Amino acid sequence: MVTKSSPSASPLSSRLSTLVGDRGLATLIAEGDSWFDYFGYDVLNKLERLGYDVESVARAGDTVEAMAYNDGQLKRLCSVIDKQIRTGRIPKAILLSGGGNDVAGREFAQLLNHAMSPAPGPNEDIVRGVIDVRARDAYLTILTSVKDLTTQMVGKPIPVLVHGYGRPRPDGRGVIGGWGPLPGPWLRPGFNVKGYSDEQANTAVIGALIDRFNAMLQRITSLSAFGHVHYVDVRGVLINGTGYKKDWGNELHPTTAGFERVAAEFAKVLHTLP
Repeated sequence: MVTKSSPSASPLSSRLSTLVGDRGLATLIAEGDSWFDYFGYDVLNKLERLGYDVESVARAGDTVEAMAYNDGQLKRLCSVIDKQIRTGRIPKAILLSGGGNDVAGREFAQLLNHAMSPAPGPNEDIVRGVIDVRARDAYLTILTSVKDLTTQMVGKPIPVLVHGYGRPRPDGRGVIGGWGPLPGPWLRPGFNVKGYSDEQANTAVIGALIDRFNAMLQRITSLSAFGHVHYVDVRGVLINGTGYKKDWGNELHPTTAGFERVAAEFAKVLHTLP
């Protein structure tokens, strides 16, 4: 388990102190991928700098399927929630970041038909299976388990925040350029192997896939059973056109400034919670 402690510096503003309650800090529990577990800075790090106290089980590289089904990961998340509640620290919210590696991971090329095939572009059958079935079902599994546990323990579901990523630029950059053993790139190699070389067109394709993923999450949060689940749309704060490198450190991860803006979108929703 990765535990992130809040900084001891900077007193919270009176507005934030009011919002997070008597302790002066709001306890958040997080499960996720590298957007929550990156090299020195990520969404959780930026939320901590806003004064939130975060307990995290996130692991870089995890798919949402892994979070739902593999190696007791869901059990570990539920154990952390259980422990926090039993020690009297009822979380303000549970944050969930998953699906980026399911869509844009090592198997990204499988989502695409070859450029020379009769039907170039994303393969609708595979995209539907990955996003609208597999990723959706994994989210439903996690959300249902968390809802059942928190309802049993505190009499109502604890709020959950989910997000659908921004639209990246498939420019071939990995972590610190993707040098040596460092992760990435994740997108351009898939486009290349399927015969797509126009970066502008490829940006539009990956953007449409990210929109498809966001739409899936929005449908989940519209279900009556998940009225406590809040969707955070971060697409508007990360640009993929001119000047995009200010927002994107590589093909999948924002810069520290980009993560700061993403965290601010989470904070806007957190501020609305009781």
